Amino acid sequence: MLTACLLLAPVLGDAATVTFAGLSYSGDSKSIPARFPYSLLLEKTLATQGKPLNQQLAAKLAQDKPQHFELNRNGLTTLKGQDQAVVATLLITGETVSKERFDGVAKLMTQVRAQAMFFDFKNMTVLRAYPFSFTYLDLVDHDPSPQEMQQRFASLYYGDQGKPGIIQRFADIMRDASIPEHVPRFLQVAKVNIGDEARKALPAELTRIPGTAEAWAADLFAENLSSKTGVPLLPYSKGYAIGNVMSMRISDGEVFMLKLPEADYSIALDIPKFRRIKSGEASAGSSYIYGAYAHVNIQEPVSGKSYLDADFKNGEVKLVPASQDNIDDYPAYHDAIKGLFAKLADNLAGNRSDWLKSATNAPDIDKQITTTQQLLKACQ
Repeated sequence: MLTACLLLAPVLGDAATVTFAGLSYSGDSKSIPARFPYSLLLEKTLATQGKPLNQQLAAKLAQDKPQHFELNRNGLTTLKGQDQAVVATLLITGETVSKERFDGVAKLMTQVRAQAMFFDFKNMTVLRAYPFSFTYLDLVDHDPSPQEMQQRFASLYYGDQGKPGIIQRFADIMRDASIPEHVPRFLQVAKVNIGDEARKALPAELTRIPGTAEAWAADLFAENLSSKTGVPLLPYSKGYAIGNVMSMRISDGEVFMLKLPEADYSIALDIPKFRRIKSGEASAGSSYIYGAYAHVNIQEPVSGKSYLDADFKNGEVKLVPASQDNIDDYPAYHDAIKGLFAKLADNLAGNRSDWLKSATNAPDIDKQITTTQQLLKACQ
């Protein structure tokens, strides 16, 4: 860690300008076409229409200018030969499509997970990352055509029904992000365990490939913690890196291998189960409470000191019309675990709520929250 600090300190101290590298994709470059087919197709389609996505991203950043640094939008070629440079990229880390049919209806869930990532161009070391995502849920009476799928992913990137998509959310994060003048302490979701009972409630898209469900849970927690508190997190290494080295391919084809610093504080998540309980019934339909359960541990790996170490639960209500024969549980379970992470993060941001007392049996939870808040300030 001392070596990393010595390498990063001068870069962070002089970083008045950040160079925008454009869109990029995480992981082994050979597997990118298989892991991000719809995002790549959208990018290609926009290019053939004369509206390259990178140009649109740069234009959006010029419109919504970052407040804490100057942005160089001339690309990485301007950095050749420079001793110090900080680069920012819109890094796509996950693409999920879930299609299930029942009684003539198709449930379609599409999701893009991403990060606004900053890295040291000279040392190829990640400096900080702000995770975020956009999810689209829909019911259709047919199997979506390739054109319809492309439209769904366009909605993910451009937004839908007044909600900002990936492009606008990236611009919003870049507007408020800062490069610290000192070397910060690093925070990372380092371990994720999803119990067998919980795994059964997840769609095949999240369980087919080992590690996908864990990366999904890590991203979900990190996104809520970062968006509520403004604290960046290192990427979940088991999802995107091997040996703490992360592969990333810029959309122009150049591949970078980025080093992930050792985390000063690690987050361990354990999601043992989900539960569905009928809470009411009437002629019009029934109501169900969907429960999510998680143990969250935030500690300092070197000393073993725990700042937050408690079980939490969260329930969300779903109404099911009497005319509906089949119930698709996953979207409600997703809302329940997302709600758990969001409400916990909101309390860590200083917005104490009655939910906290009902969500955990930890007798010293107020003290744990306060101690964790102090830790988060050291990571900003």
